[in-house]
Amino acid sequence: MTRPAGATLGEGARRGLTFTRRELLHAAGGAALLGHPWLAGRLHSSQQRRAWPGYERAIAVDFLASPGPFNTPRREGPLTPAMVRNAAASGLSAVNLTVGGGTVEASFRSIAVWEDEIAKAPDTFARVRSVRDLMDAKATRRLGLIYGFQNVEMLETDLSRVRLFASFGVRIMQLTYNLRNMVGDGCLEPGNAGLSRFGEELVGELNAQRIIVDLSHCGQRTTADGIARSSRPVAISHSGCAAVAARPRNKRDEELRAMADKGGVLGVYLMPFLTMGTAPMAEDVLRHIEHAIQVCGEDHVGIGSDLSITPHEVDEAYRRVHREFVEGRLRAGIAAPGEDPEVYMFVSDLNTPRRLETIAVRLLARGHPERRVEKIVGGNFLRLMREVWGD
Repeated sequence: MTRPAGATLGEGARRGLTFTRRELLHAAGGAALLGHPWLAGRLHSSQQRRAWPGYERAIAVDFLASPGPFNTPRREGPLTPAMVRNAAASGLSAVNLTVGGGTVEASFRSIAVWEDEIAKAPDTFARVRSVRDLMDAKATRRLGLIYGFQNVEMLETDLSRVRLFASFGVRIMQLTYNLRNMVGDGCLEPGNAGLSRFGEELVGELNAQRIIVDLSHCGQRTTADGIARSSRPVAISHSGCAAVAARPRNKRDEELRAMADKGGVLGVYLMPFLTMGTAPMAEDVLRHIEHAIQVCGEDHVGIGSDLSITPHEVDEAYRRVHREFVEGRLRAGIAAPGEDPEVYMFVSDLNTPRRLETIAVRLLARGHPERRVEKIVGGNFLRLMREVWGD
């Protein structure tokens, strides 16, 4: 079995990540096996369900995730049976699922792929275009798929395409990826410009079409402008707190407060950018969540893992393809500081389909009340969707 790159069992102990056998198998839902992602994803689901009984009734929303490969060495083709099983076992009510490509054609091809997956596994997946759809997915124990864009290049400068994609189920649009586009600057763009005139018009149209404005990868000024320009609450679906780890992908307290004042929600991700130079662990995720609670309040914090639901299995082939994946992003100039060919894009002691439940258990153990934990695992994003979508 493989420890995460950049972390050792000694490091885990220094971070306070020491557990009894009972805590490993029960209190952490079987996912706190430091450095052992292979085993973390294989504990029987009945053991995991006992971790927090409240998880079964909670609306659990991961505001950036996928049933398929995502921030992992890519595998083309349809979902495997194991991926479908993991989606069903996750206990999630819904995920913000990235669809779309750089062109209209590529975006519709991506949507078509997921429409096919829903049709092939209707007992596991549900299409979510409204809060009613999400609640139905919860009631029928299916995973709701909410289509979202992580860039808006496919719109070019045609605002009518917002309504077009909305009619095909796109309910969330991130204004920029890491670099500059016609809307504004991403977080890696050195110019750090704000919204363009077209960007301001786009935010107005997204509000009009009741599509959630996502500012996760946006630069500081574009983030601030997006919050100020939007007449509705915004999402920062997958990011962290710059005060905890000063990475370009993470948001400063000023942006987090402005987002919260507008009614928005931050989704804390489970990515290398939670730390400075070491592989992140669950303790790091909790540090970002707790800082965000202090800055924003408990009504404005959630989870956006930025991961596949299926646990990572690290073997030599995985290591090789991961290195190639990250090196390709570095060459293309789209990798963020903190992406490392030798550091994997997941949190090893949360490497389980039921990672939100594991986070909940850890928060409860630290004294957070259950009603707050229910908000963080999905209740806050449910409220955001109600306010923006209107149903």
